[in-house]
Amino acid sequence: MKIKTHEVNNIKIAEISSKQIILNDAQDGLDLLGNIYYQGFDKIIIHQKNITPDFFELKNQMAGDILQKFSTYRVQFVIVGDFSPYDSKSLNDFIFESNKGNQINFVSSTTEALKKIAQK
Repeated sequence: MKIKTHEVNNIKIAEISSKQIILNDAQDGLDLLGNIYYQGFDKIIIHQKNITPDFFELKNQMAGDILQKFSTYRVQFVIVGDFSPYDSKSLNDFIFESNKGNQINFVSSTTEALKKIAQK
């Protein structure tokens, strides 16, 4: 796992990347949250390819379990990727509603993620 630091408007942002899936379950989410928060970040960008596809199947509640941890600790979490292959109405509604706020967001590029974080 690599952590790239971005700084926008004096905000320290961690961009997480890896060749492997980093988030497989809620415990991985909690571990990532603790690791990143301990390093002084409270804004995280992660790429869709680093999250298990099961995350995007809302019926299993994995997304809710993981994202609740980030919300509870007030760590802004932005997922970068192409979500169009997921044709689930409930997932599309979830993404739409999440993107209305600033806590959890789904965007198509790192540039867009940085802009979203800078807006807050």
